[in-house]
Amino acid sequence: MRAAGRALVLISALNALGAAGACPPAPRLGDPLRGLSADQLDRFRQGQEVFEREFTPATGLGPLFNSIACGECHENPVTGGAGDEVETHATIVRADGICDQLEARGGPVFQLHVTPALQAALGIDHEPVPAEATRAARTTPDLFGLGLLDAVPDREILARADPDDRDHDGVSGRPNYFVDGRLGRFGRKAFVPALAEFNHGAFAAEMGITSPAQPSEESIGGKPLPPGVDPVPEPELSQEDMDRVDDFVRFLAPPAPLALDRQGELGRRVFAEIRCGACHVPSLTTGDSPVAALRYRTVEAYTDLLLHAMGPERADICLGQAAPDEFRTEPLMGLRFMPAFLHDGKAKTIDEAIQLHGGEAAGAVRRYQRLTPARREALLRFLKSL
Repeated sequence: MRAAGRALVLISALNALGAAGACPPAPRLGDPLRGLSADQLDRFRQGQEVFEREFTPATGLGPLFNSIACGECHENPVTGGAGDEVETHATIVRADGICDQLEARGGPVFQLHVTPALQAALGIDHEPVPAEATRAARTTPDLFGLGLLDAVPDREILARADPDDRDHDGVSGRPNYFVDGRLGRFGRKAFVPALAEFNHGAFAAEMGITSPAQPSEESIGGKPLPPGVDPVPEPELSQEDMDRVDDFVRFLAPPAPLALDRQGELGRRVFAEIRCGACHVPSLTTGDSPVAALRYRTVEAYTDLLLHAMGPERADICLGQAAPDEFRTEPLMGLRFMPAFLHDGKAKTIDEAIQLHGGEAAGAVRRYQRLTPARREALLRFLKSL
């Protein structure tokens, strides 16, 4: 029996134990959620194969791209994790205050690589960014537990919104909305409403791979692709493969936090006392779902999925209704596996990430800075357990 087959049998057995009321161990990093059916586990495995597939120009890659495979970016410490790639996004705030996402000119993601055919045709080695645009650096986040965040009802997110700061606590999270009015929740600016759309968009924006949901290649600065540089007919990825990738990402389990010692428990209390949890809400609850493993589950994500102003020092691009200084509260689950912190990777340690918060987080930062060394170290120990 192949290793993948043995692993699937083991996972099936653990899921059966869970269904029987036993207490199986927490999923390992990169494992699927507990409680999936045999069919769902098989779809998870098939989706991982597509996720790790390396594309070439002959199989649809590019002609503009950032990476050759989903798993090439989401790779550390296991498939589905974070990556060390930093990509370029750009938008423009128009004179009337509307956010121009530069979609007609190739935005908001501007790819860092081109295929040899496109380079030969136009003499470029990356997608050009309009000179007047504001640029932003974006690191590669992990994907663990995103299926659970996808299953959180809109009403739970909106219930925490306080755009006018009516309780006068200095924290005024607000929702972002997609172009069709649906509530956003994915991406650093909480612009994309659903996980499947987030995945489809990544294939197109990161690899230049078209799918039935996004069947058209991007233009280059608003101009069509030169003839012959994209030999594969659209869509370049089948609906079946896209569905399987969706299942893989949707069924990835969140990282299990480490057990806390006495210092870590103190750090959890300090986290609440200095009001980090006003934005990094410790847990959310999913709603009804056709997938039993996603139904009415508590996920310790440490986010409210809302936009918060981070101050002018962190500001970069607009997106949807998100102003340049507004960002979605970053989930902290899996924090200990991140190679760098904040949306642009500027912070290299958790302490530095905290210190670089501003705007609505300024009060929490001041309280953090006033902590005794022992209590500050306890908080960091707690955060490193997530």
